[in-house]
Amino acid sequence: MQDNKDSLNKNYIDVIYDVSSKPITDYPHKLTKHLKERFDIDDGLSILDVGCGRGDFLNGFIDNGLNGYGVDFTDAAERHCPKGKIFQADIEKNGMPFDNNYFDVIFSKSVIEHFYDPDILIKECKRCLKPGGLIIVMVPSWEHNFRIYFEDFTHRSPFMMTSLNDILEMNNFSEIKVEF
Repeated sequence: MQDNKDSLNKNYIDVIYDVSSKPITDYPHKLTKHLKERFDIDDGLSILDVGCGRGDFLNGFIDNGLNGYGVDFTDAAERHCPKGKIFQADIEKNGMPFDNNYFDVIFSKSVIEHFYDPDILIKECKRCLKPGGLIIVMVPSWEHNFRIYFEDFTHRSPFMMTSLNDILEMNNFSEIKVEF
């Protein structure tokens, strides 16, 4: 079973996010610019992109003036994000390879729903985030796009607005805002 999971992890980005079927676009740059402005994130702050995949959003944050780190179970970002500091880790099994209170901002887009135990991810984010830091967790809106959830067989834990708020609150995050 473990060998099968490792094989899935190694091939996930290359199959699901193959650049010929899902080309790199300007959307990640636009979204990261929007998030930086919306949350008033200063240039030079350290940001961790959890589940960075190919590094599309990590590249966007770096291009928008942040000091970018990425962590993923694959090494795909090393091929697509040469300016980022990329780390490979199985977070559910071994946690994240960073010191406590290391990052100013942690970003995660469409990742938490892939975890068998999403509480591990949130606890690790809390541990690695500086006091007063910002976490941005984005998930697909399953209420409106339930088909997307079932099209990807690696989805494990769907999140709705209430459940996302609850997991953050249970892990002692403050000033939580969950919105569409």
